Order: sequence, then structure tokens, then C-alpha cells
Amino acid sequence: MSSPAVVEEELTGPRVSAERIIFSLVDPDHVLAGVRLAPALSTTTPLDFRRTRSGWALNFRRPPVARMEYKLTLAHSDGGSEDIVDPTNPLTAPGAFGDKSVILFPGYSEPAWMNSVAVAGALTPLSIPTLGLGGPVEAMLWSPRNSTPDRPMPLLVANDGPEYAELADLTRFAGALIGAGRLPEFRMALLAPGARNEWYSAKNAYTRALVDAVLPAVADAVAVEGPVVGMGSSLGALAMLHAHRLHPNVFGGLFLQSGSFFDVRLDPQERDFARFTRLTRFVLATRRPAADPQPIPVVLTCGSAEENLGNNRQMTGALLAQGYPARMVEVPDAHNFIAWRDALDPALTDLLTTVWSPA
Repeated sequence: MSSPAVVEEELTGPRVSAERIIFSLVDPDHVLAGVRLAPALSTTTPLDFRRTRSGWALNFRRPPVARMEYKLTLAHSDGGSEDIVDPTNPLTAPGAFGDKSVILFPGYSEPAWMNSVAVAGALTPLSIPTLGLGGPVEAMLWSPRNSTPDRPMPLLVANDGPEYAELADLTRFAGALIGAGRLPEFRMALLAPGARNEWYSAKNAYTRALVDAVLPAVADAVAVEGPVVGMGSSLGALAMLHAHRLHPNVFGGLFLQSGSFFDVRLDPQERDFARFTRLTRFVLATRRPAADPQPIPVVLTCGSAEENLGNNRQMTGALLAQGYPARMVEVPDAHNFIAWRDALDPALTDLLTTVWSPA
């Protein structure tokens, strides 16, 4: 079946259906040399706009997602280029590297907990001295408001924690699930990333700092009860798994989102990453059968349209083969904080319930 034609008289911005998006950009004087879609996902669909009488247009087949973040790359006649948010689209989403335009496909909705009553929380800053990292680990300790430090509570530790709070509403998630009675009162240590690409890429010094400095400092500040759960996304997820493998008794569960479990065969596009060799060596060692893996519950989430999907499936299979009660949740999105937010419930809720159950 042929693709539907673009009606040039109606080029007024993204037109979204269940199957496709028709993008348009007005350029009646042909100032631009070209326009290209820059979607924040993995796709083989053509991305170059075609010239029309009034500007530029692209008929783009829907990828396997419920929402899509993107920018437009404009090619100028002088040979320069720039990435911009789509001026015809009022919907944007924040990210660690700036805003992106967003397409919401029919049927997408925000998590229900976003609109529920949430228990208020209070944040306490911590600056934790470390050895081997060139500086302290900065953190924010989130607690349900009006709770006293000596009241024992479970603890969730998040790499990229401040970003999770700002861009994925992690603190609102905690307050909403506590308020609904679906989770017990708990605290969160929100760890700032520091030199993220270095710290989170299977660096032994970061794991030592986490185990020997960060967790003891949190335990000195507040009373912790029950198993500690670690979480992270992308490289932050890899760093949590690295900490568990080097110190298997520290965490009682892991929540790993879109982990950067790079594989030499699956991820050749990542070879320019400065710590690719160190990272892939750790991943390979982790996938090999271990004599004493000391498994804990692990939940992984990954977008159905991101490059890390294959290596996350591979890691899930390896953990299952080693006796971990592991499972993977594939979400109809890509590698971004809103995707990670949308996967929190029920995936993280179920993990915390399992790990913190009195049984």
C-alpha cells in the first residue's frame, strides 16, 4: 500500500494519527538547504524532509512508541546546521541536555499517580567526602515530612537522583505511593552524578565511595531498616549493578532502567565512549556464569525503541541464568526521563514491595 500523500496546503505542524506523523516547516523563500528529523530513538525510517512549495515536509511512520521526543536539524545555505525544537509544536519535554519537542500518540496518558494526592517530603543536603573521586559525593536525602531522623525506614538509593527528582518526578512518585498506602514510608538518597561518565562506568573508586562513604553517611543521618534498594538509569544503572557485583551484600534489590550494558557486538556505535573497554569488560564478566553470584531481586526496564534494548535483554537473560529473580519490562518509549518516569509504577512499586515485605 502506498503512503498517503502530503497535502501541501495544510502544512501547519505535526499531524498525528495512530500510524504516522506528517511534519511540516514553512520556508517559502527557500532559505534552508535542508531539514532532517532528529528523533531521540532508534529507527530505520527515512528522516530527511522533502521540499514543498511552501517549505518542507516529512511523512514519518510511527515507531513502536506511545510518545516520541525529537528535534529538527536545520541545514543552512552556508554549510552550517543547528538543532532546534519544532517551532510548530507547542509540546516539549525537559531533559538533561535541554528541551525536546514531543509527539503524543493516541492512547498515551501520564501515570495515574501523577494526579493523586502525595505525602509531602523534605530534602536534606549531604556532602559526603570520598577517596579516589577527586571530591565529595553530593546528595539530597528525601524523607516524608514531619518524620524524625531516628524513626527507622527503608532506604532507596538513586544514582542521578536530583535529575530523577526534577525530570522524572521520583519524589512525587514516592509521596503518591506512600499516600495511597501502596508502599510503606521510606526515604531516598538522591545522589548527584558528579563526573558522571567517569564515575558510573564500572569505576571501582565510585563503588568504594558508595559502599564505604555514602551509605554509612546516610545511616549516620537517619535510621535505616530493612534491605537497601539501589536504582539508576543508563550509566547510573550500570554503576548500581557494578556495586552489587563487587559488594553483593550491600543491596537487597536493584531497579535498573535502560542500563548501558554495552556489548562489543551489539553496540559498536558506542566505541568512541572513553570508558568503553572498561565498561564492556565488566558487562562480559557479569554475563558469565559465576561460582557464587548471590542473586537478589532485579527489575530492568528499557524502551522498545532505544539502542540499549538488545543489551538489556541480554543482561536479563544472563541474570536469570545465574539464579537471579530478574525480570525486564519493555516500555513503548525510548531513552529519556519521561520513559523512566512512566515505568516506575508498577515496576518499581512491585520491586520495593517484594524487597521490603515483612515476609
